Amino acid sequence: MSFVDEINKYDPEQVRAGIAAKTANDVERALASERLRPDDFMALISPAAEGYLEAMAQKAHRLTRQRFGNTILLYAPLYISNECSNGCLYCGFNALNKVPRRTLTLDEVERDARILHDLGFRHILLVTGEAPAKVGNDLLAAAARRIGHLFSSISIEVYPMEEAGYAQMVEAGVDGLTVYQETYDRALYSQLHPFGKKRDYDFRLLTPERGGAAGLRRIGIGFLQGLGDFRTEAFFTGLHALYLSRHFWRTQISVSFPRMRPAEGGFSPPNPVSDRSLVQLICAMRLLMPDAGLVLSTRESAALRDHLLPLGITQMSAGSCTAPGGYADGDRSTEQFAIDDDRTPSEVCALLRSRGYDPVWKDWDSAFLDRSVGC
Repeated sequence: MSFVDEINKYDPEQVRAGIAAKTANDVERALASERLRPDDFMALISPAAEGYLEAMAQKAHRLTRQRFGNTILLYAPLYISNECSNGCLYCGFNALNKVPRRTLTLDEVERDARILHDLGFRHILLVTGEAPAKVGNDLLAAAARRIGHLFSSISIEVYPMEEAGYAQMVEAGVDGLTVYQETYDRALYSQLHPFGKKRDYDFRLLTPERGGAAGLRRIGIGFLQGLGDFRTEAFFTGLHALYLSRHFWRTQISVSFPRMRPAEGGFSPPNPVSDRSLVQLICAMRLLMPDAGLVLSTRESAALRDHLLPLGITQMSAGSCTAPGGYADGDRSTEQFAIDDDRTPSEVCALLRSRGYDPVWKDWDSAFLDRSVGC
């Protein structure tokens, strides 16, 4: 059994109709529940729940304080390469886009990593396009080893690997994985991915399970907001998060909320997600997954990120650059997409403290796994 088997139990059209049919009574029943079922989650992401956003926000805030206190974990992405062999219509790294391609050397990776280290970061996300023939497992493992002494936690957001590949990453010091399904709608997924390995829907969908089986400590999922129907995508994301939390209970599950941003190629999102809908999703996800990390990136504006903080956010990127080598060179011509919140890490920290939050640079150390260390 896998999540492919689980998701195949659901007809997307019936899910969409079921969400639309939810009533105010369904929403109130869900809000009164201590542990949500998928049917309750449907109610909280339905149009009927739009009149209950304040009650949802208050409960989401209360649950987050109970589970996480006032802490916000800070991290930064480090782009190693923008080489890509896929044809994703919405992505600036699309193989057909006429953009400068660059893959960092290990010296260049370390140069950018030291800049992020000196800014205070101890959690880092290594990012590439999907071109394993040019940027493969060995290079990623070498990069992780090269900069491992600078960071307490290294995650990857790269091409999907086999379980053995993730085991190789774990051995190299990688402890986290981020992978977005982009859209859970099979038909739309096929349209948006006309060629490349990423066209394989099932292989991508099963990626978190392969990472969990290999022993990764953190796994993050999400859908790219603006592609498919917001409410249906939200339901399947929640279902996926529940599945992973039950089958890989030693792994911390997190959910990200990436909305479409301008990128090379000029793709126009067919289903834009409003700020209000984003608020609804974040609150509903916190009520469904009280112990999950909820991640908000610099895709969103500074003002909106500040307002979304109390709703359940526990992790934020800061001072991000989406171009390989961009931290050291300042060249953003190879970026994957344009960020919106361009505040420095110190400015984000100051804002967090002014709002009563504790910015956290480090919440993990590999020494926790060293059984030779005595009390």
